[in-house]
Amino acid sequence: MQIVSVVVTRPQLIKAAALLPALRARHAVVFVDTGQHYDESMAGAFFTELGLPRPDHQLGVGGGTATIQTAAMLSRLEPILVAERPDAVLVYGDTNSTLAGALAAARLGVPVAHVEAGLRSFDRRMPEEINRLVADRLSTWLFAPTPTAVANLAAEGIATGVTLVGDLMQDLAARMALEVRDEAALVAVGEALGGDAASRLRPGGYLFATIHRAENREPAALRAWAELLDAVATSDRPVVLALHPGTRAALDREDVALGPNVVVTEPLGYRSSLALQLHAAAVLTDSGGVQREASWVGTPCLVLRRSTEWVELVEGSGGRMVVVGLDRVRAVRELARLAPVGESERLARQRAAEVSIAPAGAAEAIARALEARP
Repeated sequence: MQIVSVVVTRPQLIKAAALLPALRARHAVVFVDTGQHYDESMAGAFFTELGLPRPDHQLGVGGGTATIQTAAMLSRLEPILVAERPDAVLVYGDTNSTLAGALAAARLGVPVAHVEAGLRSFDRRMPEEINRLVADRLSTWLFAPTPTAVANLAAEGIATGVTLVGDLMQDLAARMALEVRDEAALVAVGEALGGDAASRLRPGGYLFATIHRAENREPAALRAWAELLDAVATSDRPVVLALHPGTRAALDREDVALGPNVVVTEPLGYRSSLALQLHAAAVLTDSGGVQREASWVGTPCLVLRRSTEWVELVEGSGGRMVVVGLDRVRAVRELARLAPVGESERLARQRAAEVSIAPAGAAEAIARALEARP
């Protein structure tokens, strides 16, 4: 088969890195980068770090509202699909690029394959939820990562073409976890970051945070999570916040200051992010990808959202993953339970020594399933 793979965001690049070797063993793949994450720190470095080939086509869409981005992607994807004449267009996750890839393919009568089909937060205020719903309705192949995702699709009347394949990101995490388990990996991250981070990163001696969702860039939300991070950060256990450029711009626009014990870094490469999660006392995030990675390495995780589409992670965590929204009182209470200060170092060292992630086998399952059209 000739497959056009549409990606750009960091989580999509991680999934593509896990899938591409299995895919190229069976199929011809044309790689399209939409440019939704046009910042080199957001996506560019991932190509080198994850061993991904540079894209065959770069759309260079850049910033703008969701509508502007999606419209630009549609107009630039169409001639590529006409020229490449693919047998399928492969889209990942729930971004504007996912929506544009699915719409462009459907308009031209090209079958769509959706990786991470069936995920639902049941919150249509999230742009990601709309993107998921539309992509799933247009897809011929629906690759579901969890049994709940399969059930969600069935409840919407979608059964044909659905395959439970597992989580691609788990396949990559399984390969990478052993590379970052030693404390030397944490030291290397600290040296690379420089400044405060170089001297303050030690096992269990910090909290790791990422915040990027549109809902958490609203003025009230910005102030709420800034206060939450300030409440949980101390001089002895700071918060290391890997700050998305869009979130940084929102903080500046609203003149929201972060506390003195919040150490801000640029967006991180995959290995650095995984190392910081593994060796942290706990993780605080609104990212679906980071939720999963924290779960797989066994680090306590507070989800800074009203809901999560990764319900199995919460339900199967034994209380180690908790959806707290932006409730700082609850966040303080849950951290005291999950990562008590006096035990943080011991727990982090034990976790790193024992880390072992079983691969999901999702890449092979997807590559095989594409050989047969439903």
